[in-house]
Amino acid sequence: MTPRSAQPPAGRTDAGERPARSVTVDGVPLTRGSRVRLRPRARGDVLDSALTGRLAEVDAVEEDKEGRTHLAVTLEADEGRHFTTGLGHRFFFAPEEVEPAGPPDERPTRLLVAGIGNVFLADDAFGPEVITALGTNPEGLPPGVQAADFGIRGLDLAYRLLDGYDAVVLVDAAPRGGRPGTLYLIEPDAGPDEDPAAGAAPEAHGMDPVRVLALAGRLAGDSCTPLPRVVVLGCEPLVRVRGDEPDVTVGLSEPVRAAVGEAVALLDRVTGVLLRDPRAALDGLPAPAARAEPVPQGTRRAPQGPTPTG
Repeated sequence: MTPRSAQPPAGRTDAGERPARSVTVDGVPLTRGSRVRLRPRARGDVLDSALTGRLAEVDAVEEDKEGRTHLAVTLEADEGRHFTTGLGHRFFFAPEEVEPAGPPDERPTRLLVAGIGNVFLADDAFGPEVITALGTNPEGLPPGVQAADFGIRGLDLAYRLLDGYDAVVLVDAAPRGGRPGTLYLIEPDAGPDEDPAAGAAPEAHGMDPVRVLALAGRLAGDSCTPLPRVVVLGCEPLVRVRGDEPDVTVGLSEPVRAAVGEAVALLDRVTGVLLRDPRAALDGLPAPAARAEPVPQGTRRAPQGPTPTG
C-alpha cells in the first residue's frame, strides 16, 4: 500500500530524489495542478476508505531512487493545501490509484491578494492596511480568492507564488510621481531584470518586490512550475521613509488612508475579472474613483527613496 502520510515515499531521500515532471494515466498526462479522483487499492487501511472517491490536486509527480513514480496530492476541499508549510495535508499515491478528473482548465481559478509593506514606515504600510480592511469587509472575498499580509517576508512570498495560483495581486505603496493617494494597476515586467541587485535573493526580513519576483522566477525555472500572472495594485504615498530614521512612523497619511477603501472596491473588480479569465486585460477596468490609473505592461515599481512630507 502506498504511504498516506506527509512523509515522502519510502526509499526516497533528498540526495536520491529525481523529479518526474509528469505521468500518464488513462491516456491523460498528469502534472502539478492536475485534478484527480482518488481510487486507493483494495485491502487498504481506514484512511484509504476515507479518501476513496475524493477529488484532489496533484502537487508534485516524483520518482524515488528505485524508479517508482508517486503522486503527491492535496485534497481539493482542504484549505490547508494552499500553504507551503502545510505538509500534513499531502498524501502519496501510485499512478494506478488515481484517475483523471477532467482537463486542467476545469480546475477552479485560484487568486492570491498579497499585502506587502512595513507597518513601521508610514505609507509603506498601505498593503497590510488593505488586507486588514478586506478582513473586515462584510461581503468578504469571493470563492477562489485568498488574502494574506506578507509584511516584509519576501522569502515567504516568493515561495507562495509557486503554490499553483492563476494570478496574484500584490498590494503595495508605489511611488510614481502622482498625487498622493492615486491608485495604479501595474503589470510588472516579466523579462530579464537588468538590475544586478534583482538577481540576489530577498532578505529574510525584507521586501523588495523586484527581488521577490526574480527569485520566484528562478525557483519556477528550477522546478518547471509555471508562475502566476502578477498584477500590482499600488498607491502613491505621501510620507516615505527609508527605515534608518531614529524613530518609527506608524500610521498612514490622510490621502493614503482614504485610498484604502477605494483599493478594496477596486480589488473587488479586479478579482472578479481575473476569476473569469486570469489573463484578461485590465486596461479598461472601471475604477472606483477617478484617481485610479492603469499603467501599461512592462512598467516597474519606482525605487524607494525619501520624499518631503511638508
